[in-house]
Amino acid sequence: MSNYLFAYGTLQPEHVPGEVASDVARLRSVGTGYVHGTLYDLGEYPGAILDPSSRRRVFGTVFRLSDNEDLLSRLDAYEGFDPANPDVSLFVRTLHPVRLTTGRTLKCWLYAYNRTPKSAPILAGGRYRKSRRPAPVGVGASARRSGRRG
Repeated sequence: MSNYLFAYGTLQPEHVPGEVASDVARLRSVGTGYVHGTLYDLGEYPGAILDPSSRRRVFGTVFRLSDNEDLLSRLDAYEGFDPANPDVSLFVRTLHPVRLTTGRTLKCWLYAYNRTPKSAPILAGGRYRKSRRPAPVGVGASARRSGRRG
């Protein structure tokens, strides 16, 4: 079990995720870091597909987690992750090494996108900037219907 969470999208405090805003506000940042993979622009939210052999990086914030299992359950629900049925989940919570800008590597929970991004544009800089436009057609439709974001 990890005591860290890597947030690269709407779980970062500057994006103020409504459903879990109070939970995110209580998280304490350890620093910034990155994982290897590709970050896709899914409109209202991003989706990271991990690839340790990739030269691309996905940047975000590492937070220290409390031992509160309810917090992970609330974050799972927000991200569209069903631990009992991960194959159909929109995002999958997984443990992954995150390289901090200080050079230290931590095993962190993160939510990886669990769909094929199809025509979603790649965020070449690996950083998410929240936009107000809707997700591209055919991308994240189940998330929009359920109100979940990545």
